[in-house]
Amino acid sequence: TEAGVGKAELFIAVTGSDELNMLSCFAARRMGAKHTVARIRDLENNDESLSFMSKHLELSLAINPEKMAAEAIYNILKLPSATKVETFSRGRFEIVEVLLGSGSPLDGLSLMELRKKYQEKFLVSTVERDGEVYIPNGTFVLKSGDKVGVITLRKEAHRVLSAIGHTKISVKNVMIIGGGRIAYYLIRQLLESGIRVKVVERDRERCEWLSNAFPKVTVICGDGTDQDLLISEGLSAMDACVALTGVDEENIILSMFAKSQSDAKIITRVNKPSLKKMTASVGLDSLISPMQLTSNMIVQYVRAVQNSGGSHISTLYKLVDDRVEAIEFVAREGSKILGVSLRDLTLKKDLLIAGIIRGNKVIIPSGNDCVMKNDSVIVVTTNRYFQDLDEIVE
Repeated sequence: TEAGVGKAELFIAVTGSDELNMLSCFAARRMGAKHTVARIRDLENNDESLSFMSKHLELSLAINPEKMAAEAIYNILKLPSATKVETFSRGRFEIVEVLLGSGSPLDGLSLMELRKKYQEKFLVSTVERDGEVYIPNGTFVLKSGDKVGVITLRKEAHRVLSAIGHTKISVKNVMIIGGGRIAYYLIRQLLESGIRVKVVERDRERCEWLSNAFPKVTVICGDGTDQDLLISEGLSAMDACVALTGVDEENIILSMFAKSQSDAKIITRVNKPSLKKMTASVGLDSLISPMQLTSNMIVQYVRAVQNSGGSHISTLYKLVDDRVEAIEFVAREGSKILGVSLRDLTLKKDLLIAGIIRGNKVIIPSGNDCVMKNDSVIVVTTNRYFQDLDEIVE
């Protein structure tokens, strides 16, 4: 009461206790808070029970950071040549980040030349080069060393990456170091895909629990920082290694060692922003931050409710170290861009309309396409404050 919860537009509960978060949100709602967000992490709270609780506790949004992190890791493991993968429109579109190595077939090509050379449906939406970020136009020339964001249909992502020279063996064997909540959700997804999993966890009680939960998984009770242990357990033969201990620094060191011992895809859990910036210099480029995923989800919700009457936001991702946003809007009646060919729109600087979903039709847009009522529209931009689709035009 003293904090003025009854006047709050948004109340967020992210303590270490699910029960306290849910109770606090329920009380805040009863006191007059308009919107409530709770972090709910217990494994027993599955999607069905979360939906039930959200309804009866009047939660606006329930967030499970560890589950979101596991899904993000799984998406990368499905496309191991990518450094990051973001999914839109119930999985129909993906933005895939790749690093153009020396000898890349894209080196020296402008985006106009790229479109003529390749028949596959994709767009280059972002380019990071020498610390600068670009939303490229048709005259932009790619270079080796660029980190490129490619937007494509999910079903064509493998073919697109292969065509542009990014082929990597599919992941069949994964070593996970750290057996916490993220590992639990990730193991479930990997097993469902027929991928073999080995987990290294130092806590014996947790090892026994994981063994009982996943009889098909090899669980090693040992210290994940023990190099001899990792080598003896076949690190060098793994297709992927995922560092998921609770200590960022430990995950970075483990990942560096794994990179020195194998050609495995390395994915590292890092929450601290300062450490994330340092990892690029040591060749670690697939980073997962549960904290950032949680923040992005809350920002997405806030931005959506701020303009619930307009062309609202349904998905929002932070790209290229938070310097770019990829936003999925739903175009509503009355929008001034409806029915206008994209080439005739005067878009604001550093902005790209990267995808359109119309019913079951998925469109990688050209200048001839236009946005219709109820389309989902994916916008990639360095302007991080758009709340409505109409704001993208001058």
